[in-house]
Amino acid sequence: MTWSIERFRWWHIPDVLPIEAELFTVDAWTAAMFWSELAAGHYYRAALDGDTLVGYAGLALSDDEAWVNNIAVAGAHQRRGIGAALLRDLLDHAVDNGVGTALLEVATDNGPAQAMYEAFGFDGIAVRRNYYAATGKDALIMRARLGR
Repeated sequence: MTWSIERFRWWHIPDVLPIEAELFTVDAWTAAMFWSELAAGHYYRAALDGDTLVGYAGLALSDDEAWVNNIAVAGAHQRRGIGAALLRDLLDHAVDNGVGTALLEVATDNGPAQAMYEAFGFDGIAVRRNYYAATGKDALIMRARLGR
């Protein structure tokens, strides 16, 4: 493993935008959206290969739920375990904060991501029609029961 995971900081925001554009095209988050997530105090992690940001993930916590807001790994760095490590970090944080359930939305046509989430105990529970407004794609809502 040549990469590491650390706290996501404001100076990482310019580096996530090309990854957003690569992976999510017209549904990509803007810099303002990431600023808003950090200002809200949500838990964000950055995956770095040396000094290069190659992935990121964010989590919002409530009293009894955690929502995976986003998780992404640059295409050239996928299939190296980075996404799984980011997700494990988020879920560990949720458990450490006493949260028993994690939820997320994933595009219904994103089989590789769904398989990774299933490996972490997530199950599909509902579909949000036209969730990704720019493309009209549906999202699968997935839920995992957490605990040590």
